[in-house]
Amino acid sequence: QVQLVESGGGLVQEGESLRLSCEASGNIEVMAWFRQAPGKEREWVCGIRKSGIGRYCSDSVKGRFTISIENARTMYLQILSLIPEDTAVYYCAASPRDAVKWGAQGAYEYWGDGTQVTDSS
Repeated sequence: QVQLVESGGGLVQEGESLRLSCEASGNIEVMAWFRQAPGKEREWVCGIRKSGIGRYCSDSVKGRFTISIENARTMYLQILSLIPEDTAVYYCAASPRDAVKWGAQGAYEYWGDGTQVTDSS
């Protein structure tokens, strides 16, 4: 069983930036970030393969969010110019399989507990 631990969330002023981290305790092939805003369903944000080759983000965050990975186990999400709509709990997800449908929550076997990001403006 792989455990995922997220960190880096908190209160952030609108327009500022922050970086979220997620560390996996074991071997995985792909990792992804999802988020769930208050009163909304969880949505896929970005995904990446353990090699770092092959990274994708949803159209709603392209240009402001950047996903990266280090040592095939630690994933980051750089958020630039935070906007109120970014307020959400951000979840890390991972799969031991390489072939996944990025946006499908059922494709990921492992999930973190989430880290809260709040626009404090």
